[in-house]
Amino acid sequence: MPATTDSVESGLTAEQYRQKMQRRKAVQEERLKASNREKGLIIVNTGNGKGKTTAALGMVMRSLGHGYRVGIVQFIKGAWEPAEKAVLNQWSEQLEFFAMGEGFTWETQDRDRDIQKALEAWQKALEFLHQPEYKLVLLDEINVAMKLGYLPVETVLAGLDQKPEDTHAILTGRGAPDALIDRADLVTEMRLVKHPFREQGVKAQPGIEY
Repeated sequence: MPATTDSVESGLTAEQYRQKMQRRKAVQEERLKASNREKGLIIVNTGNGKGKTTAALGMVMRSLGHGYRVGIVQFIKGAWEPAEKAVLNQWSEQLEFFAMGEGFTWETQDRDRDIQKALEAWQKALEFLHQPEYKLVLLDEINVAMKLGYLPVETVLAGLDQKPEDTHAILTGRGAPDALIDRADLVTEMRLVKHPFREQGVKAQPGIEY
């Protein structure tokens, strides 16, 4: 069905719209030609909004769907048994999942032990980062561990420098340090606009928060 003036943008005629889309297509094709290499990315999901881990798990699912091996290390929320873990266990031959923390800092109330657990989680993370068979490594809430001083950012950056060229690493959690953001290839900031806990006193619910 041919385009009508009602279906084109900004008052363009159908012919003007078609020409505009042809120019846009040509630009996109040139960009694709110029961007034809692959590399292992350092990906950071940060910000105060929800969805940082969920977005990372979407990439995990994609990688598993391609048959890649994936390693996940949780740095803070390890006291939880997230529903995601139950689902992802179906890919046990491709996926290793380690919940190394013992919960949120206000629950543990033991800084020295929190630091110890963060360092243990980092050692496990290095095992994944050093093995080229892992295509994707998710370091969940590691940004929080750095923000709280449990892990020096320099240590994390040095570890990322050692990963194989084609391995992707995702680092999630609010408060990502500037040095990590500068080093990263892809950074997404989740911005909080509204939250039912703050506005309505609605508690964390299965299927939404965990």
